[in-house]
Amino acid sequence: MSDDSRENNGSGSVPSRQRRRFPGISSRAYEHPADRSALVALRKLSGFDTAFKALSGLLPERSLRLLFLSDSVRVSDRQFAHLNDMLRDACHILDLEKVPPMYVNQDPQPNAMCIGLDEPIIVVTTGLVELLDEEEMRAVVGHEVGHALSGHAVYRTILLFLTNLAVRVAWIPLGTIAIMAIVTALREWFRKSELSADRAGLLVGQDPRASMRGLMKIAGGNHLHEMNVDAFLEQADEYEAGGDLRDSVLKILNVLPRTHPFTTVRAAELRKWAQSRDYQRIMDGHYPRRSEDKDASVSDSFRESAAHYTSSVKNSKDPLMKLVTDIAGGAGDLGGRVRRGFGGFTGSTSTDDRPRNGSDGDDSPSDTEAPGKG
Repeated sequence: MSDDSRENNGSGSVPSRQRRRFPGISSRAYEHPADRSALVALRKLSGFDTAFKALSGLLPERSLRLLFLSDSVRVSDRQFAHLNDMLRDACHILDLEKVPPMYVNQDPQPNAMCIGLDEPIIVVTTGLVELLDEEEMRAVVGHEVGHALSGHAVYRTILLFLTNLAVRVAWIPLGTIAIMAIVTALREWFRKSELSADRAGLLVGQDPRASMRGLMKIAGGNHLHEMNVDAFLEQADEYEAGGDLRDSVLKILNVLPRTHPFTTVRAAELRKWAQSRDYQRIMDGHYPRRSEDKDASVSDSFRESAAHYTSSVKNSKDPLMKLVTDIAGGAGDLGGRVRRGFGGFTGSTSTDDRPRNGSDGDDSPSDTEAPGKG
């Protein structure tokens, strides 16, 4: 769907160059399956958002709003006007009627966030503004507007509060365990919500290379002449497929405390989605509408999420995921595969894996198997 009509929908702003617009688009159109299933379920719980918002008096939201108002620069047509144009463009493209307030905060660390219980606010740091070019920044602004459209700000604010609370009650063993269990689950959802918002950023910028370039620069800094998007994506492939079972476990341990997926992973996931039929259908104007959200099926969303994870495990090149697939498929010699996967811990080959009775091993199924397959 083109924006030839240049309609302003009452907002007084249109995209700065011709981009497709998505009237009435539902966030379900771009949400990652795991993110979408959680959000559909939460939206179906009557009064859930109301109860969350009732907690606003206990949460630091008002304090955060006052903090940014008093110690940051609010984006407008008089301050950071180019960001204001990007923000209004993004809201116009995703058909978000109310433009959220946006602030620029002095911080050399490149970062952006969308928080708030009653009304979302967007904050970007000076480090990010100075790092990215116009098209890269446009994808980031679209990313944050995607958070706002999905309603992520409510749950992200809760995660922020619970993380701070966990630090305060660290001296209470059981209290810390209970809160951290919730925080760990929320972080897993949070990471998937970031993949959703990356997709929203692509729908706004409509330039896949700019989106991936921005992620690369967040990882490696403002040295674009020294970097290459294709080589950066090859890192993601190497990260997924490389190593043995020890590396698979270390990957899990590395990602658990994080709220965001690793940048190479995000770039690879976005590339995959940009090449998918789902993305093309949205660009052709075929997508779910917000008017249909109330009819969305929780069970269908959970089935889609389960199917996604099943497919991800089945097609993954990660050694641990391949082992899980083999177990599910009833493959033989799993013990030998596990020993080979963790073989680096012992530094030597077990005598159980050596050929016996003078055989050179040619007749052994486990020895004829391709190296690293398990």
